[in-house]
Amino acid sequence: MSRLSLLPRPGIAEWEDVAADRLVSGSPKTRTFVLYENAARRLAAGEWEASPGKWRISYTEWEYIEMLSGACVIEVDDGRRIEAGPGDRFVIEPGFTGTWEVLSPMRKAWVIQE
Repeated sequence: MSRLSLLPRPGIAEWEDVAADRLVSGSPKTRTFVLYENAARRLAAGEWEASPGKWRISYTEWEYIEMLSGACVIEVDDGRRIEAGPGDRFVIEPGFTGTWEVLSPMRKAWVIQE
């Protein structure tokens, strides 16, 4: 196995609606580009896009996020929040519950470990 991987450019991915039972407001759509997977290490990386709206999220995985474009607000159920835009980086850890709100069409790079 190679110890160095050049990730491909994102290809084409279908837009998907956020599940109705998670929707808080708007009619957001998302699409995911998986650019790297290592099943043995339960690790994946890629890019993700979303249109404006707000929905509930609950994490069982660890995720590193770097905002590439747009703006969003991530809010913990206890009211703490992060407002993020291009160049911002943050981590969401397992056990997180709250909301994800996209303020303007956004794109992020991500690394997830299950």
